[in-house]
Amino acid sequence: SIDLTKGEGAASALDSAAFGPKGSVVHGRFGEVDPSASQTIPLEYLAFLRPAAEGAAALREISEESKSPTGTILVYGASKPAGMAAVQLANASGNAVVAVVDGQHSGHDEFVDTIKGLTSEPGTAVSEEYALCKANFRDLVNKTAAGDDFTSFDFDTNQYQFLSDFKANILDYVEAYPSDLPAAVDSEQLKFTGKEKDRANFKTNMETYLSQFAPGADPIDPAQLEANFSTDQYALFKKKFGTQTTAVISGGDGVTDIDRFAPAEIVRNMCAQPEVVPKDESKEGDYPFEFSLKNGPPDLAPTPGGGPVVGAIIEVNPDLTAACEAVAAAKTLRGKAEALQFLTDAQKNAHAAASSIVAIARKAGGTIRTVGGALPGLDEIQKPGEADVQTALKGMEIGDDGTSSLNYFIQVYRAGDWPVYEDYAIHRAKEPLSGPRQIVVTK
Repeated sequence: SIDLTKGEGAASALDSAAFGPKGSVVHGRFGEVDPSASQTIPLEYLAFLRPAAEGAAALREISEESKSPTGTILVYGASKPAGMAAVQLANASGNAVVAVVDGQHSGHDEFVDTIKGLTSEPGTAVSEEYALCKANFRDLVNKTAAGDDFTSFDFDTNQYQFLSDFKANILDYVEAYPSDLPAAVDSEQLKFTGKEKDRANFKTNMETYLSQFAPGADPIDPAQLEANFSTDQYALFKKKFGTQTTAVISGGDGVTDIDRFAPAEIVRNMCAQPEVVPKDESKEGDYPFEFSLKNGPPDLAPTPGGGPVVGAIIEVNPDLTAACEAVAAAKTLRGKAEALQFLTDAQKNAHAAASSIVAIARKAGGTIRTVGGALPGLDEIQKPGEADVQTALKGMEIGDDGTSSLNYFIQVYRAGDWPVYEDYAIHRAKEPLSGPRQIVVTK
């Protein structure tokens, strides 16, 4: 693999694998690889044995400190070698994984989906930008840990809440778009702001423009709405709305007026004179997942929870290192805020996303480990042991069905055929926003 920590970068002699005497495989850092394992592992994968072992070591340390075999694990840097290994090994061990793809690859939607595919429900993967929304990310982690029990939905209580929300919304609508407006649009749109020479045509053009909107609404008596607009009336209104929507989408059914639909007027008339519910009323809920006020949602299997958050793994990258060191060097809160202001956007995002993960893990009492380097205030993993190397090798083994639990996305540059490919591989690895793959050079 490519080592970018040395000057202009070079093919790493330590993170490499080569054929030794009698067909054995020798790793530059860990020595001779177990022959029984190397027979079923691509040689290119073995170049990433160190980051894979680091991911295994981080998982082992989290498991030992939490004293829990499984749980929910958070991973930052899920597209990097160690982070990707941690995601897959944790998933294979029965953990629920919430992975965050860092800024290097978060703009590659297809790759984010690919990382998501490496996890099993209830685990998932999101981009770095999602983790910046701390409340949303926290809710996602909580849902992953706790699961969703759809069978606990109290429909009898919620149907009246739905009706109450609708009544509040219709009163707000009538207030926002009164009948003295020619259409249900913001009054600002009715003001003439053009040149004086265009004023003569403004009214004509506006009449055509406003004709596509529903008209303004007459006031609705709140007491009458509360007394007469029942769940049965709401169901009838919803049916009218569904008929209108279907006619508009399909181009008309020959009966429904697709050019005019005034929902507030319909509700007002239904309040003044409630409609009779026909005995042969069409059954609601004939369409999958259709919202119905008469019938509860279909029975769904509950989504199992991943269990409490037991730890987090942070893969260190240059942007995150620069941001953490700048913040740690400041001694006061003001100094830390000023340090953040002078960071690049990429550094700010990396710091904010990793901070989201760290905050959630700390609140849950989980263990936090960094891989691929050290960060101020966080514990780096210990040197991977033999057991961690064996865990990584076992994950890389290709089974009889042609699959393995630990995979990488590799781009190979065959310098044995063209020596200049080694220099080109180093150049590609140093590119800003390098593509979603790990580079391997063969000689």
